[in-house]
Amino acid sequence: MAKELGYGAADEWGPFDDATNAAFEPLATFAERFDDLLATITGIGFDTIDLWFGHLNWRWATPAHVALARESLARHELRVVSLAGSVGATTNELAAACSLAKDLDVDLIAGVGEVVRRDREGAVAVLRGHGVRFGLENHPERTPQEVLDTIGDDGDVIGAAVDTGWWATQGYDPVAAIGELSERLFHVHLKDIEAFGTHISCMHGEGCANIEGCVEKLLEIGYSGPVSIEHEPYDRDPTDECRRMLARVREQLAVVEVEHRV
Repeated sequence: MAKELGYGAADEWGPFDDATNAAFEPLATFAERFDDLLATITGIGFDTIDLWFGHLNWRWATPAHVALARESLARHELRVVSLAGSVGATTNELAAACSLAKDLDVDLIAGVGEVVRRDREGAVAVLRGHGVRFGLENHPERTPQEVLDTIGDDGDVIGAAVDTGWWATQGYDPVAAIGELSERLFHVHLKDIEAFGTHISCMHGEGCANIEGCVEKLLEIGYSGPVSIEHEPYDRDPTDECRRMLARVREQLAVVEVEHRV
């Protein structure tokens, strides 16, 4: 996510997010940029992705963008299992995000959305109308109960998307959070961070989020939904580290002979 602005160019999310959107929005260069992105992803072993709105955003994506994206995804034989990012603060914004998901044959968005807090009833109606589910990713929430209080009882369309790194940032055990949210779990972002109370992304196993324990917990509860490997350092290209993390997770799953798609 830091590539387009330049690794080390900033020390917070916003400028990198803005730069990525600015780079991918122009239709004239979108096909080449998107294809290069997917080539990198498949080149390190992934066959399924959680597509970030920074690379194809409901705020600016046109039918032409979507058509080019679909062509590239088919060419690289990549499956999009979910979309990732913010769905906005209004039902109209959520509807636009859902429309993009349906255009890509995706039924899940996992990320943040102020609309769920402001107008949960309206959000539920939009999600059901589009046939899309939304997994709320924990960021400011300090406990799983706070997530449950926010998503409410509409379990068919609103659930939890666990971000293991953010739980560690809040000082909450990510393994325990997975267990407490197991009945409402739509998605899992496996992210490690350097230390509790911070949010500096690092290689799995080098931080405090106990990624191996998180995977063990997912197996224990019988979770069969999507799992993403998330790594977003601001200061370096994470490609090789993502390749190594994918191999580690697959090795862990292979030990118990579980069919997997990471």
